[in-house]
Amino acid sequence: MQKKVVILGSSGGNLYNLGGKDPNALLGELIRQIQKADMTVRAIQFIAAEASMDHVHPTTKASLWTWDGGSAGKVFSGTLEEVNAEAVKEDERIAACIENDGIDGVILVSADPEGANRQALHAAAAKKLAATGTGGTSMAKAQAMGLNVVAVSGTTGTTNRTRAIANVFALSKHWGLKYQPAIGGSVSLPEASQGSVWSRISVRGVLMASLPGFIAMALTLILSKIPGLESFENVFNLMIEALPVIVAAVAAKQVSGLEEVAVVAGVITGVLSVKGGLIGGIIGGILAGVLVQYLLIKCLKLGFPTTTANIVSGGISGLLAGLAIYLFIGPLAIMLGDAVRYVINTALEINSVLCGGIAGLLIWPAIMGGMYHGAILPIILLEMEKTGNSFLGAIDMVGLVMVSAGIMLANVVYPRVKDDRTLAAPGLFINMVFGTFVEAAYPFMFSSKFVLGGALASACIGGLFVGFFNVRGTAYVPSIVAPTLSSDWLGFLISMAVSMFSAFLFTVLANKIARSRNRTSDQ
Repeated sequence: MQKKVVILGSSGGNLYNLGGKDPNALLGELIRQIQKADMTVRAIQFIAAEASMDHVHPTTKASLWTWDGGSAGKVFSGTLEEVNAEAVKEDERIAACIENDGIDGVILVSADPEGANRQALHAAAAKKLAATGTGGTSMAKAQAMGLNVVAVSGTTGTTNRTRAIANVFALSKHWGLKYQPAIGGSVSLPEASQGSVWSRISVRGVLMASLPGFIAMALTLILSKIPGLESFENVFNLMIEALPVIVAAVAAKQVSGLEEVAVVAGVITGVLSVKGGLIGGIIGGILAGVLVQYLLIKCLKLGFPTTTANIVSGGISGLLAGLAIYLFIGPLAIMLGDAVRYVINTALEINSVLCGGIAGLLIWPAIMGGMYHGAILPIILLEMEKTGNSFLGAIDMVGLVMVSAGIMLANVVYPRVKDDRTLAAPGLFINMVFGTFVEAAYPFMFSSKFVLGGALASACIGGLFVGFFNVRGTAYVPSIVAPTLSSDWLGFLISMAVSMFSAFLFTVLANKIARSRNRTSDQ
């Protein structure tokens, strides 16, 4: 038989700044973990104020959240004084439910044993119900009432997720239930499968999430080239050193499925992984993410308070993973990154034009086949790690973005059918302004072999020019800005213009042929 649990409390004082101000997320995480433990939520009474309870007054705006049998929701809003009065009615209802043997356990979240939760807690104490929760003062008062408190924890250094895990873990342990915390994913989808910590390891996901950091680094390179702003070269060098920290923090958060505690672990690891470069930061972040989850669960099994468990899991996991990179893996990671860059540079020295043509020809099949983010993007970022731009980054902008923009422009200027103009215009705008969303060209490429062939040819032609000028650049930035981020702005600009114009001509010709065929069939 499922254990029935009630959640009682408020947005709290210190808790307010540690997740209490977002009752939807706080309650959602608790519900998610309770359901994961094969328990059921029987009732909720939660008072959410729009300020910390340490600094409220009777007229502070607040709301009352309850349980409707399927989800938590706001049922009343008003001043704190008015909400407290409504909360007392809910307190009476929950107390009656407890007295009728409808509840097995209580989770307290900065509760008020002498006020809004007095009747329910008196009933719970009389029934000797198992209780756990956070809030030092309120938990002490609840214990003094005779409540059977099986675990107590503070809020400092905790998150909604780690507090929820600790509370449900304590009840599960008390009742002898098996409980594997739900870690990762969205709190709004508690039924979603989250998988193991190993299944969340994705280099592609880490790099995509970290991409803004690389673009920020590239922008500092632009600034350093402006007369009078040469001092920004120091900022650029600092940003290069920050890249391992960025990827480590992202990797630790994604792999662990946790929140701030994992970010802290990732930052610690990243700082110690700077000498290991991008690869060292990714490996260190993954190690930190695995250790964060392992140490957190281990600490809770040993009965550590949530605050202590957070400090241990975040600090020690970050330190252990970081030292592993600093002492052992870092030098190997640097060698691997240098080897990749050496191969690229050697190939370009042999025949840069041929390399550019081949890369341009293969870039569309690579992105269509799902290889771009898993193979090409990591190499682009490895190149950017040293110089702020990349040969394959230039191929990306010239062979993908500008070709897509050329196809879009052709369908705006000379569409096959009028509806194509409406479809193409947003794609053209995004490609030119944001340097991404090349997939906008897919409907036109897949509906016409001539357009598809033109795209491949145009990308190849653009790649030949990139190789001829031996230029490095990047995508994911506005097309107007892209040349300033390259190693040769004029060569990059010419390469971009050639590939876009080529794709434009191929597409216009394809549309003209299609129009002629349509007119012939109509006659």
